[in-house]
Amino acid sequence: QLQLVESGGGLVQPGGSLTLSCAASGSTLEHYVIGWFRQAPGKEREGVGCISRIGSSTEYADSVRGRFTISRDNAKKAVYLQMNNLKPEDTAKYYCAASRGFYCSEYANPMTPDGHTDYEYWGQGTQVTISS
Repeated sequence: QLQLVESGGGLVQPGGSLTLSCAASGSTLEHYVIGWFRQAPGKEREGVGCISRIGSSTEYADSVRGRFTISRDNAKKAVYLQMNNLKPEDTAKYYCAASRGFYCSEYANPMTPDGHTDYEYWGQGTQVTISS
């Protein structure tokens, strides 16, 4: 069974950068699409983006496109979320999740209302706080 562990969260000033990691164990990472989600206090979970099984394609939420980049290294069993030009509204707990899809433009698209239901495995999350 796949296990996911996020790391790399912290406190960053507006305009700063942070890279989150999602480490996988227990199964072969390249069998899964990986999605990133976030949830701020008092708000609903929001899809941030996703990456296909071999990293050939990515999808992003409009709110983060051009600032966030998702990449993966299947040999290292890791997926990364590079976040640049961070804003206070990016403050949230960030989660990675795994789906058995191949791509995530339709099935397993985190930005669709029910996209999160296509994800079978979830990490515990890492907190990101953007504040001066």
